[in-house]
Amino acid sequence: MNKFRLKMRDQRGFNLIELMIVIAIIGLLIGVGSIAWSAVIRSGNETTAAQSIDNIRKFQAQYASRNKGNFATFDELIAKVSLDEKFKGENPVVNGYIFKLTVEPASATKPAFYSITADPQVAEGVTATGTRHFYTDSSLSGIKGTDENRPAKADDPSI
Repeated sequence: MNKFRLKMRDQRGFNLIELMIVIAIIGLLIGVGSIAWSAVIRSGNETTAAQSIDNIRKFQAQYASRNKGNFATFDELIAKVSLDEKFKGENPVVNGYIFKLTVEPASATKPAFYSITADPQVAEGVTATGTRHFYTDSSLSGIKGTDENRPAKADDPSI
């Protein structure tokens, strides 16, 4: 029996307390990392939304130069000037943002007009896909944005 006790004392390894401490540390790292990962995803979605609006502005200018100053819907931009297929439909959702394009044809009293908004699918909470809202239209030379929880508009500051 004495030999058995000596053998048990000489065994190397972790005891239960050490294992619990390691598991707790891993849990803390995962908790902190997931919050940081969500922030990185939100930031990426916001950057992509702003770049997408800028690309759509360029495609609208190309389309208008070939079509007597008229502007196109998302589907027409996809067919005529190679806008990405992700923008198919009336209100496409791309990278966590809902895009809305409004097109008004030219009339006798005013020229053709378009406006684009990009709003996050989920604007608050842990599952937020973004917190910024973006806007541009045919009369602006840049993109407007807001951090407030509302759609952006023409009088918001430029990004």
